[in-house]
Amino acid sequence: MNIFYHGLAIGLMSSSAVAHELTPTYPELRPSYIDEVSVMNMKMWNRRNDAQYYEIGVFDKEWNPVPFATPARLLKLDYLEHRSFEIYIRDKDTTRVEYICTTSKQLKSDVLSSGIKSKICSRMK
Repeated sequence: MNIFYHGLAIGLMSSSAVAHELTPTYPELRPSYIDEVSVMNMKMWNRRNDAQYYEIGVFDKEWNPVPFATPARLLKLDYLEHRSFEIYIRDKDTTRVEYICTTSKQLKSDVLSSGIKSKICSRMK
């Protein structure tokens, strides 16, 4: 029985969890070219070979959605692809923003992937 637990521990230590990355970890808002709107630049990297679509979300401290605009709320990133994007938030909502998150999305027709959903968040400074 002791050998079983040692084997299990070695197996867990040698496996790695793979997810996507979102940077910067602590983004900062800056004025945009639009009146009464602020903007932040984000960069995402897809390290998952079983996921290509990611949804962007902005939330307050209680995880309630905060209105925002971005060129695409659903990003398509191939395996190991990088993408930079901007998020625009009204100045009146900037004090509410706490988290910027990306969540992996699986295609309904995708029966070969792991089915594991990953959510990565950055927290405002």
